[in-house]
This record gives sequence, C-alpha cells and structure tokens, in this order.
Amino acid sequence: MLNDERIPGTQPLTTQDDLAAQMVAGIDAWLGRELDASAARRARHWHRDFISHESYVRSIEPNRQRFRQIIGAVAPREPTEMQVMTTIPTGIAPHDIENTVGARFIAPSFGEGKDYRVFAVRWTVLNGVDAEGLLLLPERESVADIVALPDCDWTPEMLAGLTPGVPERAQFGRRLAECGCRVLIPVLINRLDTYSGIPGIRMTNQPHREFLYRAAYELGRHIIGYEVQKVLAGVDWFAGVSQGHASKPIGVVGYGEGGLVAFYAAAADTRIDAAIVSGYFQPRERLSDEPIYRNVFGLLDQFGDAEIASLIAPRALVIEACRHPEVAEPPPPSSDRSGAAPGVLTTPSLQDVEAEFQRAQRLTAGLHPLPLLSLMASEDGHGLPGSEAALTAFLRALVGIEDTLSRSAPPPRFSAPVPLDPEARQRRQFQRLLDHTQSLMRDAEFRRTEFWSAADASSVESWQHSCRWYRDYLWDEIIGRLPPATRPANPRTRRVYETPAFTGYEVVLDVYDDVFAYGIILIPKDIQPGERRPVVVCQHGLEGRPQDVANPDADNPYYHRFACRLAERGFVTYAPQNPYIGGNTFRQLLRKANPLKHSLYSFIVRQHERTLEWLSSLPFVDPARLAFYGLSYGGKTAMRIPALLEQYCLSICSADYNEWIWKNVSARHRYSYLITGEYDMPEFNLGNTFNYAELSWLICPRPFMVERGHHDGVAPDEWVAYEYARTRRHYVMLGIGDRTEMEVFDGPHTINGEGTFAFLERHLKQQ
Repeated sequence: MLNDERIPGTQPLTTQDDLAAQMVAGIDAWLGRELDASAARRARHWHRDFISHESYVRSIEPNRQRFRQIIGAVAPREPTEMQVMTTIPTGIAPHDIENTVGARFIAPSFGEGKDYRVFAVRWTVLNGVDAEGLLLLPERESVADIVALPDCDWTPEMLAGLTPGVPERAQFGRRLAECGCRVLIPVLINRLDTYSGIPGIRMTNQPHREFLYRAAYELGRHIIGYEVQKVLAGVDWFAGVSQGHASKPIGVVGYGEGGLVAFYAAAADTRIDAAIVSGYFQPRERLSDEPIYRNVFGLLDQFGDAEIASLIAPRALVIEACRHPEVAEPPPPSSDRSGAAPGVLTTPSLQDVEAEFQRAQRLTAGLHPLPLLSLMASEDGHGLPGSEAALTAFLRALVGIEDTLSRSAPPPRFSAPVPLDPEARQRRQFQRLLDHTQSLMRDAEFRRTEFWSAADASSVESWQHSCRWYRDYLWDEIIGRLPPATRPANPRTRRVYETPAFTGYEVVLDVYDDVFAYGIILIPKDIQPGERRPVVVCQHGLEGRPQDVANPDADNPYYHRFACRLAERGFVTYAPQNPYIGGNTFRQLLRKANPLKHSLYSFIVRQHERTLEWLSSLPFVDPARLAFYGLSYGGKTAMRIPALLEQYCLSICSADYNEWIWKNVSARHRYSYLITGEYDMPEFNLGNTFNYAELSWLICPRPFMVERGHHDGVAPDEWVAYEYARTRRHYVMLGIGDRTEMEVFDGPHTINGEGTFAFLERHLKQQ
C-alpha cells in the first residue's frame, strides 16, 4: 500500500542516534526534574491545623497512617513479652530462674556498668517474629525509657561498650544508661551477605537488608517497617511495665541505619516523646543513589526528611549532623555470588543537612509554642555520633536532665559467661524475618480474595463495571499513574524495510518533554483503499529492540520474526521500544521513579496510550482491533498494559505467565527473582492485590491467551497451570470460556507462533 520514504501525514525522522538509549536518557532527565520539584509539590497532601498542638496532631494523622503503610509497618503486633536469654550456671536449677524481666526475681545479668546491669533479651513483635538485643537496667529507679539503635553493622554490645568496635564517645547506649535511663538496644539486620540466597541453589552478594527488602516489598512489607515494629514492640513493653506506676518518658536514639529506624519509629508512634536522629537526616531527593533497601514506594511524593520531622512535631526532635556510615558498594561479587543492586552511603555536607532542617522548621513554624527541633553538628558534621550537645538536648527535652553525662565512668564488663553468639543471633533474626515473608507469601492468595470481594461476577456487564475501581487501584497504587501526555504526538517516520509483503517504518511520537514513544510499523502491501486492518502490537523482552521482532532479515532465536510473520498474514504490526534496556541504566530509572510513586510501567502505559492514539488515526487501521502480543518482559507488559488500557482488544502473554508472587518472593525455588540481579521486579504490595490471574481478570472479557514452552526456565509448568486455571475458570463462569486458552508446546523460552497465530486469526479477522 505504501512505499514512500515516510508515512503520509508525518514528518521525516532524521536522527541517527540510538533511539533506545535516547529513550532511557529522556526518561532519566524527566525523572530528574520531577525529583527536584517533588519537595514543592508535597504540600498538596498535607492539611496542617496549627490552632493547637492537639489539633495539629489530629490533622496530620492521615499522613502518619499513609507513612506507616508505605514503610510496611501495618500488621498488628503481638502482646509483648520480654525474656532474658542466659546460660544456667552449674548448680542452679532451672526453676530457680525467673525468665520474665520485671518480675520480683530476674535471671542473672551477664554484664555490669556504673550503676546498671546488662541483660541479653528477646521480645515478641509479630506472629513468628521476635527481636533480640540488650537491656541495660539501672540499679536505681530509671528516669526514662530509651530504645537506642546502633548502625546496622554495629552490634548492641559495641554500643553498650562491652566489646570493641565503637569509639567510647559514640557509645550512646551506655552513656544513657549511666544517666539512669532504662535502655533497650535491638539488633538490626546487617549489611553482610552471609545468608543471602537459597542454599543449595544459589547464593548472592546482596546485603542481608537487600535480600529481606526484596522478599518483603512484593507483600507490602519492608525491612524498615519490620525494624520499626521491633522498636515499637519495645515501646509496648516499656508502656506495659509502667502500668500502675508513674509512666516514664520514652525516647529513641539512633545512628546510621539505626538513625533511619529511630526517625521513622518516632514519626509512626506518638507515644515516643523525643528522638535523636544521628547520621541520617538530609535532603532525600537522591534516594536512588542509596542502597535499595532504603527504597520506599511513594516516599518522596509525600515525605522528605523535613516532612517526616513534621510528623514528630510537636514532640522533641534532635538532629545530629555527623559522619554517616560509609558504604562504597554492596559486598563484592564473585563467581558464585552476585546480583546485588548498586548503592552507596556518604556523608552529606553540613549545608545540605541545614537546608533540610530549615525546611522542617518552616513546616512546623505555625505551632505555638514551637516544638523542640534542634540541629547539632558534631565536628562540623563529620564527627562521631552521640555528641554531648545532642545527648544533653535530648535528655533536657525528655526529662529535664542536664550536666549528668559522664565520661569518667569505667566501661561495663562481662560478669558472667557471654550467653549469646552475635553471629548466631544475626542469623536467627535474619531467618525469622525471611520466614515471615514466606508466611505472608502463602497467605497472599487469601488477602487477594478479600481485596477482590467487592467484584461482581454475576454477568459480563457487572464484571466490567465493578472492575473500574480495581483498574484504578492498579494504576494509582501499584503501577503509578503519570499525567496524560503533555506534548503533541508530532509523528516522525522513515522507511527502513521493504519486502514483497510489507513496508516497514520507524516511528517516533512525543509524550512529555524528553519522553517519547518509538517503534517499527509493518504495513502489508495488499491493503485496499478504504480497507481497515487489525493491528498486532508485538512486544520484545528484556534488553530487546523493535528490530528483534520486526527485521525481515534477522531471525532472533527468541522472537522468530513474529511481527514479520504476522504482517505476511495480513496484519498491520507494530513493534514498540520499551525502556527496559541498558542494564543497570534502566534499572536506576526504577530507583528514581519509585519514591515518586511511579514505576517503569508508569511510562510504558503512557507511551502505549500515545501509540494507540496514533495507530487509531491511520486510515488503514481498525481502531477496534488493536491487539497485544508480548514475549518475556514483553509478556509482563502483556499482563499490565492491556489491563489498564481497554483500547487493546486482546492480549497474549508469551513466556512469562506464572505464579508471579512465588516468582518474586519464594526463598526455596530456583526460579525465584530473590537470587537474580533483576532488582526491578518487585512491585510494592502486588502480592496482596494482584497476581497474574487477577491481572487477567482486568483484561476480561476481552480475549486473553497464554503461550508456554515446557522447557521455559521462567517457571515450572505446574506454576503456570495453577495460575492459569484461575484465569480460565473466571472466563468460563462468565460464559465466555471461548475467549481464553493456553497453548503449551514442547519448546523453550520462545515465540511458538502456532496456537497464538490461530487465536489472533479467530478473534481479529472473524469480526
């Protein structure tokens, strides 16, 4: 039909740049601008009432609840029991030892300091999850209850001064105990990679925090949320032992990763009266450069560090600018350990910390009286944590204590055999959190059933109507909805292929500033004037290009020229470029997008929306017959984009459909993404809302098909069949079982192009 150098009605495409790389760079530039502008936009989520402190706290409660949700601190905690962990000395009968701290008699301490004793303790947090650490009990009545959090690579014993590793000046846990505080020091999950992986299958160099982050994220949980819950369980215990007595003020103090957890815990729970955040507070717009276990979906949409500080107001907050933990990279990869996401921690300039602190001051300036919000610099922002100025300000705010900090007290010492091996304790804590994610994974199908309980499957029409809310939820809360395109399409094309059956053109369409859609359209030559043909959008997979599916002179072993073969059958085909290309370059787009409440699919949806608009405008295209067919990562796209864009009349998922939640979370199966480098796969809280069957329900009642090779390593046949059975049952129960099918062939991870081609013929040409 066409043999012009460009498609009529379009401008010439003249660039010689790599359009795939340019697409990724353009999205990166767009995200950079959005990150820079994010702080100014957060005000739309806040409705602060400054009439009184009480009204202020009430007015920000919705923000606090949202904050708890996005950090995964949402599960109700178990009633907290505190137990002493100790060895039983020779000659002492077990019944002589009472395990519960706070009873009349307690188990022997294993350490002693000036006027306080040290106990190794464990306390309940969630079902199957406990916390461990040290409890420092003053010999006299305590003046305050403190949860003191070391950086995650410090042990509680280091912070208490019992073992080497932390300079004496930075042992703030010990120094607070010397002031008469009751101090609880939890163990945090560290940055080593010892247990990260699936023994017997594959180990990784992911820090323990990253490995648990990945397992939790898909299920609406987070390593940050777990550790906040451990702190709040400690607060529960403090509050419980004070019942019937005068309540003690409660504070949290933390450094590095412990500073993050202390900061978030104080923001999440108003029972905490004061906090010190040391070696953490700063502008957070470059969160994507930090380790991935700090990635929080939607954080910067509503919260920077200044906004989190405003959740603590009108309670006291002391920010200590000091040297941050320096993390240059994850543990080094090796031949048998790899897959960690990049990320570094560095010390920000004092000017940056001051700028964010000033933002926090402005956000709370309407409170009267003003809250205690202090910034203390330890040696111009590069000294040790736990400075005398910071601790003094904290204690003054908490209990009115001044001039009681002592540097002359001798360090504590062990008074009994050390009951615990810190390495074994770290392993226990790691395993219990991992086991909890696996329990959540098993429970996820029931959470999804609850989530979908409002959907009405009594008829096709009622199903379509009730799915609107779920489609919006997927787009807004899981994928992340970008605004509609802001630039005219301005289509540019150039001819790149010519065969006896079709002509091929490259196409570029604008979406936003720097963001465009790009692909290759193949137009059969036998289209008659006035005729409108169906279109099959043929989507490549990971690191792919449109040429992989649409180049008539190259037979890629995965794609087998399927766009060309379909064009030879008379379909118009379009092969889009999706932005998952460039290795870590594109994955870092996800890191920048997630804190803004976006994902890669946020862009892909709008790119496909613009593409569908343009395709529908072509005189030889039938806008009612626009189908989607994608392989691998293109199969992931086939599950998400047609679920959101109803203009796609049909979708085929090839070499990807499976039990997607197990695929992301399982700590037993060799198919799991937990042990690969694809850190872009988890989607926050997807497991409790949508698996692949539920995504197919959003495509329903439009035709949907799965193409599966027996030898495809994405997942075993059993996973695919198990999940697809839920898709098929749904179509059958709606009386439209003829609109879905699955072809299983004896082959690998590839386009088979037999049953799928027949499916396209049946549903697109027989209308």
